[in-house]
Amino acid sequence: MGTGGKRLADAFEVVSSLPALAEARRRALEACAAESASIGEIAEIVESDAALAIGILRAANNGGGPAGRAGGVTDAIEALEPAGVGATVSTLSSYDLLEHPSSRSQRHERFRRHAVAVRHAADRVAELARLPYRDEVAVAALLHDVGQLVLAELYGEQPTGDAGEVAPDERARRERRDLGIDHAIVGAVLVRRWGLPASIATAIERHHAADADGAAAAVRLADLLVHHCEGDHVPAESLRSTASRIGIDADQLRTLIFEFPYFTHVRRRPSEPCPLSTREVDALRGLAEGKVYKQIAHELSLSVSTVRTHLHNVYRKIGAVDRAQAVLLARDRGWI
Repeated sequence: MGTGGKRLADAFEVVSSLPALAEARRRALEACAAESASIGEIAEIVESDAALAIGILRAANNGGGPAGRAGGVTDAIEALEPAGVGATVSTLSSYDLLEHPSSRSQRHERFRRHAVAVRHAADRVAELARLPYRDEVAVAALLHDVGQLVLAELYGEQPTGDAGEVAPDERARRERRDLGIDHAIVGAVLVRRWGLPASIATAIERHHAADADGAAAAVRLADLLVHHCEGDHVPAESLRSTASRIGIDADQLRTLIFEFPYFTHVRRRPSEPCPLSTREVDALRGLAEGKVYKQIAHELSLSVSTVRTHLHNVYRKIGAVDRAQAVLLARDRGWI
C-alpha cells in the first residue's frame, strides 16, 4: 500500500472509531439496561448520535446479530436485542464538551448536530414523499457528511468561505477542485466498508447530485433545508428541483421551509407489523390530514365508495370504532 493509501486507511480507521456524545452514550446504556424500554425508545436515543448509529449498524451487519442486512437502526436493534446493543455501546468512546473541550470534540459535535438535524428533516421529507424504506433514509441522513470527517483527518479543516455565501453544492465542487474528491464519495466508500446496505451508500454518494432521486433526493432536500436554517446560501431552484424529483410540490415545500427550524415532531417507530394494505394506509393518512372521503378519493383516483370500503376495513383490522380512534392507534403504532 502506498503512502496515500495508508493515510486514507488510517483516516477511515479514526472515523470508524468515532466517539459518541457522553450524554447520548449514557442514555443508551441506561435504556438498554431498563426492563421497560421499548425498541422505539432505544432507537430514538441511538439516532440522536451518529456514532451510536454507526456502532450499532456495524455490529448488526458484521456478525453481531442474525444473518441478514440491517438497513435501519430499528432493524439493527431488533437483531442485536437490547443486551447486544448495550454491549456494543459500552465499547464506544465518548466526548464531553463541558469536561474536556477541544477542537476535535467541537468538530465531532458540529457533525452530530448537523447529522441529527438532517435526519429529522429527512424523516419529514420521506413522509411527505411517501418513500419506502424510511429507516434507511434516516440512516443515510445521519451519515451523509461522514466523509467530511475523513477529509478533515487527511487534510485538516478546509476553508470554504463565508457560510452565508457558499451553497452546499458549491462546497462539494470546491472539494473536488482542491482535493480531487468530495466528501460524498468518500463517505459512501466508508459506509460500504462498514458493510451497510448499498442503498444507503448510494444515497450518501449522490446527495449533492442535481439529478438525485429517491432516498438520495430526500437526503439532499433535507440537507438543503437544514443548511438554509443554518444561514447558508441555498438557491431556491435547488430546493424546487430536488423536491419535484420526489413528488413534493411547491405548497408542500413551502410547508417544509416554514416548519424548519421549528419542527419538533418525533417520528413514531412501528411497534408491530402493519396489518393494513398500501391503499388502506393511504386512505387513513388522508383522514389524519383532515380530508373528507371525496378529497381522499380524488387524490387516490378512487371512487368514494372504494375509499369508504378501505376505511371500514381499517377500522375492522385495528379494532377502531371511528376515524379519530383509527388515526390515534395508527399514529401510536407508527403506521402513518
